[in-house]
Amino acid sequence: MKVIYPSLDELMKRVDSKYTLVITAAKRGRQIRDGSRPTLDCRSRKEVTIALHEIGAGNIEYERARDGIK
Repeated sequence: MKVIYPSLDELMKRVDSKYTLVITAAKRGRQIRDGSRPTLDCRSRKEVTIALHEIGAGNIEYERARDGIK
């Protein structure tokens, strides 16, 4: 069994929901793909994996645009 790092438990300490985690990681992954430099060294070359490591390290902040969308 392969251990996933950073763990979901650690990532959830940095965001308010799994939805926020997915959206933040996807947006940051696109930024990295489009040429933005990663904020840390990571063995992986996959953009979303790098983004998850950045979120786990506390290097990425997010801001909710709107609350209560129905």
